[in-house]
Amino acid sequence: MTSVAPNQPAPPEASAPRSVGVIDVGSTSLRMAIAEIDQHQGVRILETLSQSVNLGKDTFTRGRIRKTTIEECVRALKRYRSKLAEYQIVEDKNIRVVATSAVREANNRLAFLDRVYLATGLQIEAIDEAEVSRITYLGIQRFFWAEPELSTVNTIVTEVGGGATEVLLVKNGNVHFSHTYRLGSQRIRKSLQSQRTPAAKVREIMETRILQTVQRVVSQVPREGRNVMIGIGGDIRFAAQQLHPDWPADKMPRLPLAWLEQFTQMILEMTEDELVQRYQLSFPDAETVGPALLTYLELARSLGLEEVLVNNANLRDGLLQEMAAGESWNDEFRNQVIRSAVALGRNYAFDEPHAQHVAHLCDQLFHGLTDTHRLARPFDLILHVAAVLHEIGAYVSSRSLHKHSMYLIRNSEVFGLGARQLLLVALVARYHRRASPQSAHEAYSTLSLDERVAVSQLAAILRVAIALDEARQQRIDAFEISWEAGSMVITVPNIDDLSIEQLAMSQHGSLFEEVFGATVLLRSVRR
Repeated sequence: MTSVAPNQPAPPEASAPRSVGVIDVGSTSLRMAIAEIDQHQGVRILETLSQSVNLGKDTFTRGRIRKTTIEECVRALKRYRSKLAEYQIVEDKNIRVVATSAVREANNRLAFLDRVYLATGLQIEAIDEAEVSRITYLGIQRFFWAEPELSTVNTIVTEVGGGATEVLLVKNGNVHFSHTYRLGSQRIRKSLQSQRTPAAKVREIMETRILQTVQRVVSQVPREGRNVMIGIGGDIRFAAQQLHPDWPADKMPRLPLAWLEQFTQMILEMTEDELVQRYQLSFPDAETVGPALLTYLELARSLGLEEVLVNNANLRDGLLQEMAAGESWNDEFRNQVIRSAVALGRNYAFDEPHAQHVAHLCDQLFHGLTDTHRLARPFDLILHVAAVLHEIGAYVSSRSLHKHSMYLIRNSEVFGLGARQLLLVALVARYHRRASPQSAHEAYSTLSLDERVAVSQLAAILRVAIALDEARQQRIDAFEISWEAGSMVITVPNIDDLSIEQLAMSQHGSLFEEVFGATVLLRSVRR
């Protein structure tokens, strides 16, 4: 028994672990993980379940999910819901269900989501490619801390799913590139079947299609430095378990490429029935394992590697890590997004010192005006990224560069930002000069009221920040904001001549006045 000294506060009691459940609705299976999260954000898996489904087969061949498949999913998710109840996991805040490409691309996606909700009470979130990349990185991030070798090399993290291949390029623990390619094992298999490809030509055609995507991946990998590839996903884990049966759960096995090549060849030569009987695979997995392993193999070959590391992290691990942290837009994630945006800017030879400084000024303005704009996260990050990328359109032409910037941003990928968030970034960058937002403008009219207001406010703030660095010398680093008789006064210390910035503010401050109802005044003070 622990005694407490007189007049001393009792030691705080450790809070009970929180039980949570996450479900991944994938192309070939429904997978659930139930876990405990302790007070230190540690995650302990309690139970995992998996149920084979043919969602990808339906979507990638018919464009929609069949009613029989929907009902099969409903039955499985009802069982999952009952299992969650056994662990007393009933509150929505402790359950997260996500779906990837097989649901996201289905024409009857909304009907599927509604049917599941009405039958089970589970709300499925059909996440886009950027969200998948972000969550995947959360799941694998801890392995970078545990493997010192990975801090000095170009690490290509690859997952070949049923509908898409996801690639993250990580260096020094930072994501330098992320992209999702419409090359998935089930998508490849169904495409070949729909075209009635002769059996003798299947391997050749598969390799041709895979290599087309592989070359796009390789072109993004830096030429300098050593490359390491980490394969994640069920198919590469299956290969590792067969070739490394003594694989420790906390280690990443290394598969010599010669081993993987021999094993892949053997798998491709077997029929689906033979795979099911020999390895106890489900039929959906037996259909996809060959194309998936061939994709991993061809990528490793093209990178000139002699081995592939295999990691057992998955989407559910990332979801659990996010639930443990309780904040998806934390500082580490924000930094990863910004690094990705800077890397994109470098691709277009942007004026990096100016762009970075304008983003720095935007941060100060955003937080100094919190009570005025009343925007919360993630709008501060959207503004920062827009500031970093607002001039990349100059790579195309200095004429209408704001429109070119919008186009390039919308058609690029920034790690961690989904399609909707990237659209907001593109629009804020588009309005960094010239016309104010108009309802007739492309894409702007598709926004909700809240989004339109946010874009206008962020663009107005961006214009003020640009004016503060009009000389492109980064000489204004800090300032104070005050309000006087309908004007926002920006006071800059220890700079005597602000004539260039004041002229720029008179030219660019009209949108701020239009949006916030206040003119912008710039003053200097000696301290």
